[in-house]
Amino acid sequence: MSAIYPSERRVAWAGKLCEVCMMSEEQPENEINAAEDESLEAGGESFAKLFEESEARASTKLRPGQRITARVISVSGDHVYIDLGGKTEGIVYTSEFTDEEGTVKVAAGDEISVSFVTRSEGSMRFTTMVHGYSAVKLSGIRDAFDGEIPVSGEVKREVKGGFEVMVGGVRCFCPFSLIDLKGGREGGVILGQTFPFKVIEFKEDGKNIVLSRRAVLEEEKKAKVEELKASLNVGDEVTGTVRSVQNFGAFVELFGTVDALIPVSEMAWGRISKPKDVLEAGQTVTARVIALDWEKGRLTLSLKAMQSDPWEGIADRYPVESTVRGIIVRLESFGAFVSLEPGIDGLIHISNLGAGRRINHPKEVVEVGQEVEAFVLGVDPDKKKLSLSLDRKVKTEDIPLPKVGEVLNGKVERVMPYGLFIRLESGISGLAPNAEMGTPRGSDHARMFPAGCDIQAMVIEVDQEHKRVRLSRKAISAQSEKEEVSRYMSTVSEPKESSMGSLGELLKAKMDEKNVPA
Repeated sequence: MSAIYPSERRVAWAGKLCEVCMMSEEQPENEINAAEDESLEAGGESFAKLFEESEARASTKLRPGQRITARVISVSGDHVYIDLGGKTEGIVYTSEFTDEEGTVKVAAGDEISVSFVTRSEGSMRFTTMVHGYSAVKLSGIRDAFDGEIPVSGEVKREVKGGFEVMVGGVRCFCPFSLIDLKGGREGGVILGQTFPFKVIEFKEDGKNIVLSRRAVLEEEKKAKVEELKASLNVGDEVTGTVRSVQNFGAFVELFGTVDALIPVSEMAWGRISKPKDVLEAGQTVTARVIALDWEKGRLTLSLKAMQSDPWEGIADRYPVESTVRGIIVRLESFGAFVSLEPGIDGLIHISNLGAGRRINHPKEVVEVGQEVEAFVLGVDPDKKKLSLSLDRKVKTEDIPLPKVGEVLNGKVERVMPYGLFIRLESGISGLAPNAEMGTPRGSDHARMFPAGCDIQAMVIEVDQEHKRVRLSRKAISAQSEKEEVSRYMSTVSEPKESSMGSLGELLKAKMDEKNVPA
């Protein structure tokens, strides 16, 4: 159907009036009435009705700013023509309905809400603008608010409390807490970027519009989590980015959606004191899923599961009765743990720490950080257990105890604050207290007698019941001095008799004569 422009409609209506007037001059009254009736039937409208509408329009005046609802008659060039009732039309600039791609978002038959602006050059001009914004665009944002549909907005600048976001030319606001899932303030990172937003407030006819990007991200996260629930399984390998490192482990972001935890115990087979020595924020890691708890939102990963198990072939590397060296890494009431290699710790039970003597706590014999030599008692690869002993396992009744006064050779086994443990050639260990070392008070025995060095000591005490031997290095020095004096005295010859004699000898002779005791 072709569009009827305002000028054409006015001319047609005026023609009908002129035709009726001419007929009234040339024909009788009855013929005039018949002609009028015929004309009205042909035009489908009565003259009286048109006259009444004309009078009504003339008496009704729109005031600037008055808002009405009108139907679009046609779209032509720069103008959109709207029906104001009867034969009256108004115009709205087409630019108010044109999007950024140049597409006109209105068509004939649409009803639109407009405000009267002014009457100029015989035309009544209207606008969709509300508070400086297009009512059409505001209507679209309102529809998005009502329908909970995301809108596309560009982050323009940072303002107090959040960001200014432009949505189709309409200025909106997004608080800092709603710009992302973390409530970030990294304005320099997001300024100038376009994101989808949820309209969470639309108040005061569009004066107050609040957006939330977080709401969109949370919905996306929820959808991705549902996908992961159906596809992710224990044992799968995943790649993510380390988000933060704590003393208990590291949080890794997976698929840009969910966080998983790598506990410090799962970072490596060896003992780790500081997780930051292994991982750092921003690092990309590949790990294995070892636990999934979707109800609590907990995903647990492991880095060491990606490495070969050090317990494989353990029995070949550490056969029973072999000698091993390691570092004491932990003391418990039941024993001491010795690190032999990354991921391999052996346990020296408290019963295997005292060299046959009873002790109340491992700290009486060893300390953390101390290097020790131990003997393998047993290996269980399935349970990942390695049993050690500081002494070779010999039946208590078969331990040969030395006698007091014996001087024996041995090796320094370990140095403690109160003395040295010395392993004798017989296989048992004895204690040489600091007071029996024969060194100045405050001497550094760890430096003077490092573990493994040869030493000689004398047995000064034997406890048959508890199989304890007390040694002394100082006693050897005292015995050596005594023997040296004896050897010296045995080499001194008897004095020769002198013809003159000495005064003492003469005195002794006189006393003998008188039987006077010396």
